[in-house]
Amino acid sequence: MPKLKTNKAAAKRYSHTATGKVKRTHANSRHRLATKTSRQKMSRRENAYADKTVEAGIKKLLPYGN
Repeated sequence: MPKLKTNKAAAKRYSHTATGKVKRTHANSRHRLATKTSRQKMSRRENAYADKTVEAGIKKLLPYGN
């Protein structure tokens, strides 16, 4: 069986945890931060997990876990 290609766009945005969940970062944390409150900026620092409904599709794009 041939090797499967990793989708590089997805590899830059998502990664797997040891338990198999898909980890992602929060949106809106790159620029225009002066208008956001400290609480908003602080909550965006933490990683989030992808929703269960899209997890299967993301795992298909990342066959080797990246």
